[in-house]
This record gives sequence, structure tokens and C-alpha cells, in this order.
Amino acid sequence: MNNNDDLVQKRELEEEEEMPLAEKDLASDAPWKRIQQNTFTRWCNEHLKVANKQIVSLETDYNDGLRLIALVEVLSHKRIPRFNKRPTMRPMKLENVSLALKFLEDEGIRLVNIDSGDIVDGRMKLILGLVWTLILHYSISMPMWEDEGEGIEQKGRAPTPKERLMGWINSKLPDNPIRNFTTDWNSGKAIGALVDAVAPGLCPDWEDWDPANALDNAREAMKAAEDWLDVPQVMRPEDMVNPKVDDLSMMTYLSKFPSAKLKPNAPLRPRSNAKKVRAYGPGIEPEGNAVSKPTHFTIETFSAGHGKVEVDIENPNGQKEDCQVTFNNDKNRTYTVVYTPKMSGKYKIIIHYSKTQIPKSPFIVNITDVPGDAKKCSAKGPGLQPVGLIVGQQTYFEIFTAVFNPKKAYATGRGIQPKGIRANEDAVFTVHTKDAGEAELRIQIIGPGRLLDIAVANNV
Repeated sequence: MNNNDDLVQKRELEEEEEMPLAEKDLASDAPWKRIQQNTFTRWCNEHLKVANKQIVSLETDYNDGLRLIALVEVLSHKRIPRFNKRPTMRPMKLENVSLALKFLEDEGIRLVNIDSGDIVDGRMKLILGLVWTLILHYSISMPMWEDEGEGIEQKGRAPTPKERLMGWINSKLPDNPIRNFTTDWNSGKAIGALVDAVAPGLCPDWEDWDPANALDNAREAMKAAEDWLDVPQVMRPEDMVNPKVDDLSMMTYLSKFPSAKLKPNAPLRPRSNAKKVRAYGPGIEPEGNAVSKPTHFTIETFSAGHGKVEVDIENPNGQKEDCQVTFNNDKNRTYTVVYTPKMSGKYKIIIHYSKTQIPKSPFIVNITDVPGDAKKCSAKGPGLQPVGLIVGQQTYFEIFTAVFNPKKAYATGRGIQPKGIRANEDAVFTVHTKDAGEAELRIQIIGPGRLLDIAVANNV
């Protein structure tokens, strides 16, 4: 491609940005047109308020040229010395508009197929084209951004204003690249990411936002940008999340971000940092937990910023078991986690904070069948007798560590049958404890209104 071809391609790209309205010959109530008209009107009023002026309708409020001249003077920081202050007749209005258009051309702004009659007669499509030309020149093309993104040159040519703005945004969001100025913004998460990138800590929770709550997301981010970055809401959150939002409106709103400066005393919050979350307590200790015995541990998030705690308990078979996670609402922002193991073996405790595992996660916890209990152990034998032991003569004693398991004890006999027992007759039954370990056997028989007398014989 030669130099002439490069110039032609660049000119075509610039004209595509300058004159997209001519190709969108849609119904006057098309969503994109309503959004664009409202956005352009708010953009004009943001600048006109410097001159204590305002427009209500783009279609009619520029037709005498006075507010158009005021807007041009505010944007250029220059004065148009002589014009009709009280234009009551059409020739006066045409002259005022012509002065404004001539001034813009002298400023090097290329106006395509726009004349004074179009503005005076309220031809909306051409008025929108004129306003977009002003936005493109004064809000998007003019600033020399200090941290403008690198690597956005296209095939050896200088980037267009649209490419420059896109390049700057993506330099701020390298992990969440933006491809367009329309649908990529519909969930509200992209604007949250951009606000937090420009002012870290101003919108730190955007990654946890649910795309289903798009309007709430956009409202939170855009309000933070307006309050603390001086980015006016020339576009409304309702328009940003509209699938029919047009790219010119998005660019108009976003063009303020490269020059945004954070105000003092902004309510910055630390980003979520899973590395600063710690967990402690018996429930994540390698040893000491048992089947069917509830256990617990604590997760402390005070130094980690705001984020979402997620806990998964996996048993030795890789299946998830239930746990209860409770936020304690204390100064250390702790959570208490309670779970009851259902089987023995190695459990895996996985803790995420804002979708990132915390240090030492997963925790491996060995669950035993039954915890040891010294009170249930016994010892007997001649070696433990207080008297009768002889020096030099071998003796012995036995230690019994079997633990009682009631599930292995059972009862049989006529005395526990549902039928066939007569009053005043002995009712006999047997309790089998051979495989259940050693423990005290207690039996209660409750008759009508009272406990009945029983006799227990040890058959061992």
C-alpha cells in the first residue's frame, strides 16, 4: 500500500466517525436515536452552564444561533466579536449560525454537508451531526492523555479518535479487554472496572457484580464517577445497559475519563486480596476431628478488603458435604464455619475469597471414626495391687481400651416381644454386648405411669 492509499484509508476512517448519522436513516423513535439525542443534549448543557445558558431541544434551541455561538465560545475559549444579539428575523438567525460555522472552519474543523439553513430549519439529523463533530474535536480528539495506551497504531497510520479512546480504555483494563462501545458495556461491569482502574478502591467490588443486575451495577459505578471523578452523567445508566445503545453516545460519556482526577477524601476501599485472609480453628486442624462430631473454624477477612467467602467441604469420596457459614459482623469481619463429618478419612476444606483460594487452602483434615476417651479405658491385674508385690519377681496387669459402640449391642428374648407378656409373670430378655466394647449397662423399663423393678444378671 503506498502513501496515497494510506491517506485515503485514514480519511475514510475519519469520515466514518464524523458522519455515521447519515448511514442510520432509521425511524425517529429508534432507541439509538433517542439515546443519542438525550446524550448530546446533556453534553451541550454541561458546557453551556459555564455561560449560564441551557438548551431543551436540539431541534429548535440553536435556530437563532445565540446558544450555538455561546457553545462554540465555551469550547474554543475564544470570542466571536460581532453577531446579532436579538435575532428576530430569519436573515439575522442565518447570519448568526453562519458566523458560528465559519468560526469552526477557521479552527480547522471540517464540517460535512452542514449549512446555516439546516440549523435554522431544525433538521435534526444534521444538527446531531454537527454536535458529534464538536464532541469528536473538543472532547475526544483534542486531549493529549498522559497515560494513553501504547501499541494502537494501525498498519503504519495514526489511530483515529475512536481507536485512541479504545486503546486508552484497554490500557486501563488489560485483563478485561473491551471490543466495542456498545454491547460490552451492557452488564455494567465494564464501567465499574474502568472507574476502579482510574481510581483504585473507588469501585473495588465490580468483579463480584451479577450481570443480571446490570442497571444497579451501572448506577453504582456512574454515580461514583460523577461524585468523585467529576465525570458528568451525560448518559444515563438506563441507556448504557440498553442493548440498542449507540457507540457515539458511549464515546461521548467515556471521553471524560482520560482527564478525570480523583477528588480529596474519596471513600476508597481496599481491593479484595485473598492473600490477606486467614483461617483458624479445630475444624481445619490435620488431626482431632471425628465422624458425626460437629466441628468449626473461623475465617478472618479484616485486612483483605470486601469480597465474597465461599467454602467447600469435600469428603474422601470427593463429594461435597454441607456446612454453615455465618458472618459475625464484628470488627475483624470474621465468619464462623460449622460442619459435621459423615465418614472417616481425609477431608478437603477449600476456602475462596472473591473466587481466589486463600493461603494454605485446601486444608487437609483427617477424620477418625471415634475420638479417644481416656475415661473409657480401664486396667486391672496383680501388678496394680497396693500390696503383695515382691522385689525381683515378675508381675503383670492388663489395660482395656475397647470403646463402647451401642450400635453393636442388641437384645433378644420373650421379654421384649410386642405381644404375649402377662401381668405378674417374669419377662426375661438378653442384652448382647460381646462386640460392643466395655461400658456400664443401664436398663429402664417404664410401665403405665411408673418405672418397673428389674433384675440384671451378668452372664459372662
